[in-house]
Amino acid sequence: MRRPVVTRVAAPVLNAQPAEHGDRRTATLLATGLGAVSVFQLSLAAGAPWGAAAWGGADPGQLSAELRVASAFAACFWLLAALTALARAGMTSPVPYAFSRRGTWGLTALLALGAVMNAASQSRWERFGWAPIVLVLAALSLQLSRSGRSGSTRTTP
Repeated sequence: MRRPVVTRVAAPVLNAQPAEHGDRRTATLLATGLGAVSVFQLSLAAGAPWGAAAWGGADPGQLSAELRVASAFAACFWLLAALTALARAGMTSPVPYAFSRRGTWGLTALLALGAVMNAASQSRWERFGWAPIVLVLAALSLQLSRSGRSGSTRTTP
């Protein structure tokens, strides 16, 4: 009589395990931070005089029309990133879980790069304000990306 072979395979996306409490907390913190970045970018797009704290500090005061348009797109991107973080933890979000699994890894890389770029900026606001904030967001994103790595055990004859 043959014994069944037990193999470990990745859990199907549709059968994702419920998020751990820590995952939900991490996702909530990350989504809140990304939401704040989105509101900041939306404020810049609306004409807030915080140009010294964005886009390398090239336009102190109100941003140029081109950078205001870029800020509007950035606000949408960071909102999507926040929704992706919530989806990764299994929380209510219009973003599919399958996308969030890879999306949080891409977000982690992007935030890490952003922290380095802000640290290298000529703008004091970006160096001493945004760089540490973005570094914390990158760490939260990494923690969330690494969470929930559950596998399923499937028996094959």
